[in-house]
Amino acid sequence: MTTPERPRRPRRGEDPEHPPEMPDTGTSRLVVLVAVLCVIAVVAAGVWYARDRIGLFFGESCEATAAGETVTFDPVQVNHASTIVQLGVRRGLPARGGSIAVATAIQESKLRNLTYGDRDSVGLFQQRPSQGWGTEAELLDPIYATTAFYDALVQVEGWEEMRITEIAQEVQRSAYPEAYADHEQEGRTLASVIAGHSPAAIGCRLDDPDAPGRPETLISAIDEQTGLTASQENLGSGITVVVDAPDADRAWGVGAWAVAQAGARQITAVQVGGQEWRRGGGNDALEWHDSDTPVDGTRVVITLND
Repeated sequence: MTTPERPRRPRRGEDPEHPPEMPDTGTSRLVVLVAVLCVIAVVAAGVWYARDRIGLFFGESCEATAAGETVTFDPVQVNHASTIVQLGVRRGLPARGGSIAVATAIQESKLRNLTYGDRDSVGLFQQRPSQGWGTEAELLDPIYATTAFYDALVQVEGWEEMRITEIAQEVQRSAYPEAYADHEQEGRTLASVIAGHSPAAIGCRLDDPDAPGRPETLISAIDEQTGLTASQENLGSGITVVVDAPDADRAWGVGAWAVAQAGARQITAVQVGGQEWRRGGGNDALEWHDSDTPVDGTRVVITLND
């Protein structure tokens, strides 16, 4: 005969009428899972940021300096910035127009020609086809998108004196206009350099070209983006395209534009007057140097990979 088990006597402090509840293991596991996912997200964000910054320091990167301020971007970003600024110069806008446009593009897309965005926003300025800016295909053309931005900018009365946050609200109808001010200094630096007001102030550390340069395409781009005439000349140093600018500022603007476009257009050297930039993968390519064969101060000589 089995002796019945005697009931356990409650421990000191226990209420025999209200035993402690067992923990909800499902909820506990969910809390742990959420915590783990949060940690993973933070680590991933840190790795992504570090990869991005390390790439700028050790991979391809560009630096521009004006008024004691240096900004660093990758070649794709400065390529777009050079298009934005030179289109403003071409239409006769003051440098502030270029700085506003570049700061806006940094805030909207980080100077990348995005095929996606909030709702139907696309492109450098995240303009929306549904808001009358143009078709999606048009807005993904940096030249069209920039021209549309400037068209809207000059319609704002007194834009030259307005704060960038006010201009952004007028042109972009942004929900966060104050955010544009965060990039005003970057926009001002890039605009000053690429407009030619800060000579010999942009350099790019680039890998070797992977294809021959196309002089006819470069000549067409110079005409379209700067409004100046370029021609191919045989100077005995590879494929060379020459621009004779009307003044030194325009020459330095085209020279800065060419350095910023070098990665995409297989450019290996740019010379303005007695200064020269040469493509390379080291920090030496972030600076300009004296040329052994100086030319006139308003002449730009662009050498392409052959």
